[in-house]
Formats: sequence, C-alpha cells, structure tokens
Amino acid sequence: MELTHINEKNLPKMVDVGLKEITQRTAIASGVIKMSQKAYELGLSGEGKKGAIMQTAVISAIMAAKNTSKSIAMAHQILITSVDVDITPLNQLPGFKLKVVVKSQGKTGVEMEALHAVSVGLLNIYDMLKAVDKAMLISDIFLEQKNGGKSGDIYNDLEQIKASK
Repeated sequence: MELTHINEKNLPKMVDVGLKEITQRTAIASGVIKMSQKAYELGLSGEGKKGAIMQTAVISAIMAAKNTSKSIAMAHQILITSVDVDITPLNQLPGFKLKVVVKSQGKTGVEMEALHAVSVGLLNIYDMLKAVDKAMLISDIFLEQKNGGKSGDIYNDLEQIKASK
C-alpha cells in the first residue's frame, strides 16, 4: 500500500479530497484510564478540587474533536455534525472508559477526530485527578468503528488487536 501523505519527492503533503464524494461519516473510538481507588472514588463523586471532573472531560473531548486539524498535521478541517461522549465507570480496574462518536457529512473520515477526542478527554481526567494519583495509566485508545467513505465500514475488536501485535 502506498502512503498517501508523501509526494513523489518523498515530502509530506496534505491529501487532496476535492474530488471525493460527500457521504455520511461516523467514527467511534474509545480508551481507558486506570487509577487508584481513592482517585476513582473522587472521579465518581465529581467533587475534586478542580471542579466537575467528568463534565470537564466531556467538554474537553468535544472541543478536541472540533479542533483536530490544529493538532494533527495532515488532518483536514471538517464540518462535524455531532460529537457524543460517554464515560463509563470500570469498578474492576478501578478507572473509566471514555467513548466518543463523531459524525460528519463530508469528503473525508472522522477517525482522527474521534481518536483525538478520546485522548484529550482522558488527559483531562488525568489532569483533574492528578493531585490524588500521579501514576494513572491511559491505555487501549483505538478506533472501534468507522462507517462511510471509499474504504467502507470497519469494525475493530480490542482483544483481536492486542492478540495480533
């Protein structure tokens, strides 16, 4: 497979999506943050020194999705039609799973927007709880699903990904 972000002189380039069809695009990404029991309980209560922990992470994830092209060098500016963020407590870790669904009607996919949103949302949870636990672990950030566009639908399973690497 040929790399799309390199030109004939082996220099970086931004892919031209001008002639691509406008289609409905969806990307779902998720990731996990593992922490101490004390930090987890504080995250559940939402009563951290810095304020509303999970609400801040949701807002930060949405903002990250909308601003992906400012952080990812070859990402296009995309008109996003929706961003939905869900945070699930994981008692057994302890920690949280953050999942983001990004939708757009456009000429290029929103995978980077979903992955960027998950990363920044998890970093915000870390930031909000770091006074209690500086050894939190952010992991398992991956693209769960992508729909639309030339390459069609993709469904990934984390356990299969881990087993193949």
